Amino acid sequence: MNGRLRTGSRVRILLLCRYTGIRGFFSFGNLVASMPKKPNNFDEYISSGCGRCRLGGTEQCRVVPYRDVLHCLREILLESGLAEQIKWSVPCYTDAERNIVTLAALKRGAILSFFRGNELNDTAGVLQWPGENSRTSRYFLFQDLDSVGQHRDLLLRYLAQAIELERSGRSVKKTSSEELSYPVELTKAWVDDAAYESAFQTLTPGRRRGYLLYFSSAKQPKTIVSRIEKCRSKIMAGKGLNER
Repeated sequence: MNGRLRTGSRVRILLLCRYTGIRGFFSFGNLVASMPKKPNNFDEYISSGCGRCRLGGTEQCRVVPYRDVLHCLREILLESGLAEQIKWSVPCYTDAERNIVTLAALKRGAILSFFRGNELNDTAGVLQWPGENSRTSRYFLFQDLDSVGQHRDLLLRYLAQAIELERSGRSVKKTSSEELSYPVELTKAWVDDAAYESAFQTLTPGRRRGYLLYFSSAKQPKTIVSRIEKCRSKIMAGKGLNER
């Protein structure tokens, strides 16, 4: 019986290796050992990453190219009076145990993700929307030290705004597609393209919200028009903004 159990366990591990693309592991112990340790503090995060993939602790880890940027952003966050913790395997900055912002590295830069970014007064238009499933968070992308220096004062103002918002006790305001206005460029496009309008209105609320946020985030009318035209085929196919 024990032999059968061991054989069954080995088969499951081999199947796991096959479908996750892992090669050369023949025991659960080796599989676990291959994953990097999740960080307990900022220094461990900077050294080895979030520990959620096999690239952690290697030169391919997304943290590596942006270590200096992450250090610089951390100084600004601590200067704003926030406390530092590790949550979800990344540095998280809180005020009286209330989550304000997380700091992390993506493939294209270091980001500060505001938990209630949709409620901030983004006068500079720098906050970006993570995706159609996000109703509250917005992130600030930094690709080099120069961008951090150029936006330092702006970032401190946004942090102060985020802290004050959390301290106010106001309930979180979630952005829904019903609350978003339709860009005039979009309604104009529908005048001569009823099929486009029909396809858009039949999308799920989350998909509609994603497109509306994407269209409205453009600063120039011509950019809005370009986005509307480029997204038509996806919308006609019933797909969301980030779907292929």
